[in-house]
Amino acid sequence: MITIHAGKTAAKIINEQGFKPELFTSFLGASGGPKWFTLFGLDRYIFGEFFKNRTQPLNLIGSSAGAFRCACFAQNDPVAAIERLAKSYSQTRYSSNKPTPSEITIKARTLLEEVFGDKGVSEIINNPVFKAHFIVAKSNGFIASENKLIQLLGLSKSYMLNRVSRKLLSSQYERFIFGAPNSNLSITDSYNFKTQNIALSQTNLKDALLASGSIPLVMQGIKNIAGSPQGMYRDGGIIDYHFDLKINNPGLILYPHFNSDPKAGWFDKNLKRKVAPQNYDNVVMISPSKKFIASLPYGKIPDRNDFTDLDADTRIKYWNTVFSETEKLAEAFDKNLTSQIKLKSFIE
Repeated sequence: MITIHAGKTAAKIINEQGFKPELFTSFLGASGGPKWFTLFGLDRYIFGEFFKNRTQPLNLIGSSAGAFRCACFAQNDPVAAIERLAKSYSQTRYSSNKPTPSEITIKARTLLEEVFGDKGVSEIINNPVFKAHFIVAKSNGFIASENKLIQLLGLSKSYMLNRVSRKLLSSQYERFIFGAPNSNLSITDSYNFKTQNIALSQTNLKDALLASGSIPLVMQGIKNIAGSPQGMYRDGGIIDYHFDLKINNPGLILYPHFNSDPKAGWFDKNLKRKVAPQNYDNVVMISPSKKFIASLPYGKIPDRNDFTDLDADTRIKYWNTVFSETEKLAEAFDKNLTSQIKLKSFIE
């Protein structure tokens, strides 16, 4: 049902000491929209059971959909929060199969209200154990425009620059990490994107999270987030789609992901470019197996195309089936914790 891969150091530690929650000091949540539905059962198990009695800080680092998940895990009842997110996201209905960026953004703000309730923001900011971090891409030049044609020109430039070298994207995008107050998160990026850390607060948390999921052309960007430099902020997955950066904090990194072939940035999705092995040296990645994915309706995991390819009732039924099926992944992970399996390094 699941595949578990690990970097060289992570595999050695797990094989010697066992799959213990205290070995992990960071958690990664990738971009990917509804693809994260495939991880729903694992998310509920990891934060409802595996990390249930944790007392030491755990850095939660996410971009886009991964940031939304991290916002749930840092609330006082992470299981209830991730269930609210899954329900609200999956049951979203639009006025047509081609909704405007304005309508999608309005629906996303409504989703945030449902996920957070009255106390969610305060719980995230004040959580002493689960420390949320949302990655956002400050977008400069044509990408900052809300005019679709101008924005498309900017994205086309990004695509071409990225094909030459990922480093060239730094002329258009800056990485902002909106993190828990007193966060000790430290990263190193060999691609040298300008990176700034901003403390989450009552006045910027919702906008920062919404910006982290604001897909270009699909949603409106978020302007002038409180406590940050003025400008346009968009989807964190543009820079950090599945991550290719080094987390300097000691300890292992737990990374539930919908596949075992991570791509650095949004523009790398269709490229053969690999992430740097050294950045995954202390990562343990849990993914649904190919056999499990083939067993799902339509033989695939959910994605944003389902909004246009399926009518709302069919889509919601399909996604609810996926939620139920992912309980099998949680059961498989639980069995692996006690079976003393030997992990192998997956990125050479």
